[in-house]
Amino acid sequence: MNRESGKSAVVLVSGGMDSAVTLAIAREHGFAIHALSVAYGQRHGSELVAAARIATALGALVHKTVSVDLRSIGGSALTADIEVPEQGGEGIPLTYVPARNTIMLSIALGWAEVLGANDIFCGVNAVDYSGYPDCRPAFIESFERLANLATRSGVEGAGIRVHAPLMTMSKADIAREGLRLGIDFSATVSCYSADAEGRACGHCDACRLRAEGFAAAGIPDPTRYR
Repeated sequence: MNRESGKSAVVLVSGGMDSAVTLAIAREHGFAIHALSVAYGQRHGSELVAAARIATALGALVHKTVSVDLRSIGGSALTADIEVPEQGGEGIPLTYVPARNTIMLSIALGWAEVLGANDIFCGVNAVDYSGYPDCRPAFIESFERLANLATRSGVEGAGIRVHAPLMTMSKADIAREGLRLGIDFSATVSCYSADAEGRACGHCDACRLRAEGFAAAGIPDPTRYR
């Protein structure tokens, strides 16, 4: 993953702890960061406010927010009038947003081509996650193949690399890595039902996994709860 200093990368930034750590890792490896967030019709805007805060704090050259109305198709507790469950339950949970990571990576891919960047970073994780199919290594590998088939950069240029540096890390590992990188986790928002000020509910899957990660890492939970 090491690249020469100043090489540009597009980093997807959601406002949560995983994407914050991902951005910091990309910066540590010498990339010039172009942070990208997607306003997709999620339940609250506080995570987008957090994303902007994180991008600035971690030294992104620019932070862009692109709007895509996934609420118009619904199908998720995050984009429709479906109650957010406190436990994920069996199978793929109601908080799965249809094709969300595919759409976000596609937007990142388009911007990377415009910038002349060959690297895209995202914070997907296949260890401590809620069972989403688009958080698996096979998905990232397949998207990278698609990116190199479908773009000028892939056909005529240096190609596209999609990095998921947190893929095999536990939430405790991610918390420890963030601490090493100097991230202020209190500035991040992970909760599915955060209020307008970004304060967490403390009950949803995202809150539970986050709290368990800090506890397992032996790090005091910095999350702002309502």
